[in-house]
Amino acid sequence: MIMLTTAVSLKSLKPTCTNGVCNKASTLQIAFFYTSLYTIAIGAGGTKPNISTFGADQFDDFNPHEKELKVSFFNWWMFSSFLGALFATLGLVYIQENLGWGLGYGIPTVGLLFSLFVFYLGTPIYRHKVRKSKSPARDLIQVPITAFKNRKLQLPNNPSQLHEHESQHYINSGKRKVHYTPIFRFLDKAAVKDGNSGMPPCTVTQVEGTKLVLGMLLIWLVTLIPSTIWAQINTLFVKQGTTLDRSLGSSFQIPAASLGSFVTLSMLLSVPMYDRYFVPFMRRKTGNPRGITLLQRLGIGFVIQVIAIAIAYAVEVRRMHVIRMHQIVGPKEIVPMNIFWLLPQFVLLGIADVFNAIGLLEFFYDQSPEDMQSLGTTFFTSGIGVGNFLNSFLVTMVDKITGRGENKSWIGDNLNDSHLDYYYGFLLVMSALNLGAFLWASSKYVYKRETKEVNGGCIEMESNALEISPLGLQV
Repeated sequence: MIMLTTAVSLKSLKPTCTNGVCNKASTLQIAFFYTSLYTIAIGAGGTKPNISTFGADQFDDFNPHEKELKVSFFNWWMFSSFLGALFATLGLVYIQENLGWGLGYGIPTVGLLFSLFVFYLGTPIYRHKVRKSKSPARDLIQVPITAFKNRKLQLPNNPSQLHEHESQHYINSGKRKVHYTPIFRFLDKAAVKDGNSGMPPCTVTQVEGTKLVLGMLLIWLVTLIPSTIWAQINTLFVKQGTTLDRSLGSSFQIPAASLGSFVTLSMLLSVPMYDRYFVPFMRRKTGNPRGITLLQRLGIGFVIQVIAIAIAYAVEVRRMHVIRMHQIVGPKEIVPMNIFWLLPQFVLLGIADVFNAIGLLEFFYDQSPEDMQSLGTTFFTSGIGVGNFLNSFLVTMVDKITGRGENKSWIGDNLNDSHLDYYYGFLLVMSALNLGAFLWASSKYVYKRETKEVNGGCIEMESNALEISPLGLQV
């Protein structure tokens, strides 16, 4: 951020402008600017997957009071992120446009330095989770290799006959023992005691850790389409808004991009309502400390997102009808339809994110193997990134395919002479099919079950997923 603030502040690092017309940036200016952006990207890649994991690690899973507090942690962590996003979209954007880019980037730079100072102040009192494996990712390679070498062996009828350490091993090491699950059974051959792989057999806990990652990968795949839908907020939704009547009063025009702030506002209002009202209400109904299971939370979010896209499609059909009525064809012509017609889809996507974005972050953290929880939160951030790439790919391909020859492109430069309604219909069908795929994947998923062995032979159960809801739904 210091580099980026410098790039927009120093005259030597900015293109020279005369009467609002700027010269082409020099190679040095371009190189410095992009180096700043890539440095931010590298830094974000290091902090984003770890900061929420580190925060959740401050709670003791085996302390009933702290475990109850941990249920709310991800809700309020994301609430603080949404609050920062709202300040950025409303406050910083205004400062950058009216007071200068240097000040606009300088304020978050000072904020980052201050947060870093506060972080270091708290270093002596943080809980640091001790890694209990030298190479946690090694099992992800060892288990499939061993299972492949033992592929011709017969699995025992009773899973208890598979290789596993004695309880004393887990007491001495402090590791958690993961219980057997009847999914991805081909991997169970890695734990056959009399294998012919030439290597010692893997333990059931090691095999189950690999199964957990495969299960998370399956859920991750069915979250890519929702991430693609989310990317519409800052792309086509905004472009659609520029064609509508944005007047508020006689002299003020609403910036189309500012509608994105309603997504954040709906999130900020929905998080406290979810945490303080919805969870306690559902907890009384289901007996689940989270109110509903993690996959049920994701499923509700995806359903709301499908409804949001259905509304976006209906609004676009209405916009096209108004265009035909008034015979509007020019790209700069304003459609006599108020921009607040777009408000419901923005608000619903914000509410959906309270269920699926926060739910995904908690799911990937909660269901990761003990020493690989940063990998779990990486699933969350990578899903958002891949969703944005998929959105760009879809828009480009749909534009090229539908605009061939004399055909009218669905997503042309002139939205008043395109078929954006067809594209939204395509997204709606894709979202509905993806919801079906999510329901199938959820029905196959088996939540992680761990035990912690303690001295005296006592076993404390940790039911991370809080298994099956009394509602009778796995999702």
